[in-house]
Amino acid sequence: MAGSWVLPTMLALPLAASVLLLVAGRGADRWARGIGVAVTGVDLALGVRLALGFDAGNAGELHARFTAPWVPQLDITLSLGVDGLSLPLVVLTALLSFLCAIYTVNHLPDPGRPRAFVGLLLFLQVGMLGTFLAQNLLLFFVFFEFVLIPMWFLIAVWGSGDRRRPAANVFILYTLTGSVLMLIGFLVLWWQAGTSDFSALAAGGGASMSSSTQLLVVLLVGGGLAVKVPMWPLHTWLPDAHTAAPTVASVLLAGVLLKMGTYGLVRIMLPSVPQGTHDVAPYLAALAVVGVVYGALASFGQRDLKRLIAFSSVGHMGFVLLGIATLVPIGVNGAMFGNVAHGLITGLLFFVVGGLRLRFGTTSLTELPRALYARTPRLAFLLAFAAMASLGLPGLAGFWGEFLSLVGAYLPASSELTLFRILLVVAALGTVFAAAYFLRVLRRVGQGDRPAPRVADLAGYEAASWLPLAALVLLFGLAPALLLDLTAPVVNHLLAAAVGAGR
Repeated sequence: MAGSWVLPTMLALPLAASVLLLVAGRGADRWARGIGVAVTGVDLALGVRLALGFDAGNAGELHARFTAPWVPQLDITLSLGVDGLSLPLVVLTALLSFLCAIYTVNHLPDPGRPRAFVGLLLFLQVGMLGTFLAQNLLLFFVFFEFVLIPMWFLIAVWGSGDRRRPAANVFILYTLTGSVLMLIGFLVLWWQAGTSDFSALAAGGGASMSSSTQLLVVLLVGGGLAVKVPMWPLHTWLPDAHTAAPTVASVLLAGVLLKMGTYGLVRIMLPSVPQGTHDVAPYLAALAVVGVVYGALASFGQRDLKRLIAFSSVGHMGFVLLGIATLVPIGVNGAMFGNVAHGLITGLLFFVVGGLRLRFGTTSLTELPRALYARTPRLAFLLAFAAMASLGLPGLAGFWGEFLSLVGAYLPASSELTLFRILLVVAALGTVFAAAYFLRVLRRVGQGDRPAPRVADLAGYEAASWLPLAALVLLFGLAPALLLDLTAPVVNHLLAAAVGAGR
């Protein structure tokens, strides 16, 4: 079992390196990318150490717990911990950060400035990891906000196109508005429950709050988190942000930042305000399914690959929200599985699309050359593999999250059984639309009579950055129990209060 020093080290190391790079002189540009690889590599090694030493039989208990005084006047501590719910997301974050650092060694977007770019990536990593490790409301909020400034700079400065600054501004305005709502909800919850500690909130199960207060907390906290997911109709910031963002920022935005919202819903909202959660579950499910269908139809109409993947993420995260709204173990476990699967698959998709942009100078489906299968077979294979995983092909990781969410919708905790089963059917149709738009993409860029110019196929640094994601998509598709055995004990514990409230 990992010691209590592991989690603070995973946060302190990238934070220290980030500050060092951001205040260093121009001479630091020579070794900035190497520092990025080294620091993210150490964090990944620590994450793997956590996973290998994790006691799966006690996945519901906090491991590697670290506690230190912070604001004793308010009884607030620096409390970190990892359990079966957060461990997969911690390792996913460390892995994607490391792969992005490797990719950056060979490809740094304009205008360069390696020390600033890498420093912001490391600062972003601190916020992402801290969100999944925090064990009280205030610490969760602080880390949740950590990611906003570095992501704004990555999009506004290193993004592409004339719309990169407006896209960055919309991203931060949306997410800051959601954060304000979430903070107000946290304060109400803290005041009513008398604690900000996650374990104490779950143990209390909202007993000290009236139904109306619980509903208010759900609307505030859930609304703030829904912006980050993003849930339809709060999704409008996402396509422009992805279109403008550099490749590694898109990978981390889709692969990790969106998961912070759904993780918060399960970690905080379900156990802390169970009655309020139960009351809004049918509405959450309905909005989730609208997002599934909207995301698929919007993707079908896109002419840019990055926008297509962004809209597809709205649909995929709709399945995650549907699984959460079922309030039954199989549905919520499916949602948590879908979180990890989506992170792996969209990370791979954005990497491959970034590779296409490097070679052909565009991600437009109308401008990209065709016949990639003949000219760049390895690159085209990875695009097809990621597309098949994204549309939910059995045997790949994308299948299980959507399937389990649909199974949960068949027998939800809500008394609105007919509504959930109608939503199940509509959401299932969304998977058909997903197959349609991805097959259209593969036909357009993989085949045809407009052959691609001769360009290099998969480069070594690209293989090092992308193939681990493809391997994990296959591994979790064939052995889903590797993740489900970790999340199930925690989900069962967190749902106990929510299910009881609805009876």
